[in-house]
Amino acid sequence: MNAKTARLRRSSLPYLLILPALLLELLVHLLPMVMGVLMSFRQLTQFFIRDWSRAPWTAWANYELVLDVDRPVGEALLRSFLTTCLFTLLSVGLCWLLGTAAAVFMQGGFRGRGLLRALFLVPYALPVYAAVITWAFMFQRDNGLVNHVLHDQLGLGGAEHTFWLLGDNSFWALLTVSVWKGWPFAFLIVTAALQNIPAELYEAAALDGAGTWQQIRRITLPSVGPVNQVLVLVLFLWTFNDFNTPFVLFGKSAPEAADLISLHIYQSSFVTWNFGTGSAMSVLLLLFLLLVTGAYLLLTTRGRRNGHG
Repeated sequence: MNAKTARLRRSSLPYLLILPALLLELLVHLLPMVMGVLMSFRQLTQFFIRDWSRAPWTAWANYELVLDVDRPVGEALLRSFLTTCLFTLLSVGLCWLLGTAAAVFMQGGFRGRGLLRALFLVPYALPVYAAVITWAFMFQRDNGLVNHVLHDQLGLGGAEHTFWLLGDNSFWALLTVSVWKGWPFAFLIVTAALQNIPAELYEAAALDGAGTWQQIRRITLPSVGPVNQVLVLVLFLWTFNDFNTPFVLFGKSAPEAADLISLHIYQSSFVTWNFGTGSAMSVLLLLFLLLVTGAYLLLTTRGRRNGHG
């Protein structure tokens, strides 16, 4: 065996080692994705569940149906999409704000800091179902802890208990749970990024007369900028696609005010048994997320290049 062949074998070895994992990943993700795209072009209902390949081919009819905002299906999807956009904007913003504020606060040395850090990470460490079920009990109208504290203990909102899981209040209940379980992740990521900022920068800034807020604005936030760019993107994708939280909190059908698009697609597919329409909605959601992610990465990459230039 000559040197060229040995070099080729050594260079191809890493790819051969990851090949089984890559094939399994493609099998788990790519195959269902392709099947979903094919199903979106068929009138797939409960009558064709046994053999969905026999479902009538409808071409673009499913897409025309879900994109027509003048019809009930399209109008409901648009309303769910706008609700999800507002929910994602508020949830990601609050998660980032709380996580960053907590990370900056925990940079200073004080007694009990380790214990407080561990407590901050509890919502992130808890299983999602256990955490959301606990919140569902807390939001109960008659015997929930939230109404007990607000109405019975603090006397806020009058004596009549509030319906938190119905009507417009369901949006704020869902947002509360989402932020509660999401901000510790932002806290963890920003805390790790802050460890790479040299302490000498803060010392020099203090000698120059910079206050705490000026140090945060001029040193901390620019230093963790690249990390924040990735963090915001991850939080956006997680929140926009979140299915577990609304499903556990509300069940198969959420109130209109908290009808996130993930649960809306589930209801359109598995409750009404119209898998063709649900698949078309899923494909449109995938395209939207790819478009937003690509635009975000393009803008942030261009911003970093302009900053370095």
